[in-house]
Amino acid sequence: MRLVFAGTPDFAATALQALISTHHSIVGVYSQPDRPAGRGRKLQPGPVKQVALDNDIAAFQPETLKTPEAQRQLADLRPDAMIVAAYGLILPKDVLEIPTHGCLNIHASLLPRWRGAAPVQRAIAAGDKETGITIMQMDEGLDTGAMLLKSVTTIEKSDTGGSLHDRLAELGGKAIVNALELLEKGELRGEPQNDDLACYARKLSKDEGHIDWSADATCIERLIRAFNPRPGTYTDLGSQRIRIHQAQALSTNSDTPAGTILRRQRGGIDIACGTGTLRITRLQLPGSRAQSVNDLINGGKELLMPGQGLR
Repeated sequence: MRLVFAGTPDFAATALQALISTHHSIVGVYSQPDRPAGRGRKLQPGPVKQVALDNDIAAFQPETLKTPEAQRQLADLRPDAMIVAAYGLILPKDVLEIPTHGCLNIHASLLPRWRGAAPVQRAIAAGDKETGITIMQMDEGLDTGAMLLKSVTTIEKSDTGGSLHDRLAELGGKAIVNALELLEKGELRGEPQNDDLACYARKLSKDEGHIDWSADATCIERLIRAFNPRPGTYTDLGSQRIRIHQAQALSTNSDTPAGTILRRQRGGIDIACGTGTLRITRLQLPGSRAQSVNDLINGGKELLMPGQGLR
């Protein structure tokens, strides 16, 4: 089949690589315009565009797909299907109707759960036991189209937003290849979503990473894992912002106010929570790199001592 691919970040680039290895023809790649990056703030191509350039595939970067010019350009590619993964631009109805088989989206959740921008992190933070990839027939709604194929993975207790993202990216590449095989055979069937079961994975914000110590320790641990590596979680000790990279929820309760440091030992720093205790094992001080609590103690800094309060 003649395929057009639309996506921008690493998640989408993994799927594009998987499609390039098949017998299908990638006749064009769409990606968001280059953005400034690095210390020099020079324009840099996104991961998907870089894959296209490395494989001599025509790359297109319109600011919008709503103009007649952009839609004619897409139609001239005569796509049998358009594969979309984390593209970042809205596809209007006229664009959805251009490919012979429409537009197929690689979505990183088991729809209808976690429609929206941040399904990977929201699944971890909510304590979901599993998640996966849904190949969806796109319509005009937000992740509301018919479900064509699903692939499931367990969310491990050690999973972070980063590790689960990478596993789902690989799963997404395999899933879209399988879906196209079924499409060629005429065996790909759509199942409507149950809107009553839908929930929305809103975009992540840095403010959400500010730890509320009055919450349950298990919920805080999940948030830390979900927001690792981005946008990250943090707490304040006086005027100093401490970034938390790794922690473990403990079932022990304390009568001290939430946010109080209970113990400081090489295995971790224990903090009283609304329910339970959180043991911080890896953190980052202002102006320094992430380090273990053991390294912090070895450094001799009289910081994060028992009795101090975090907020």
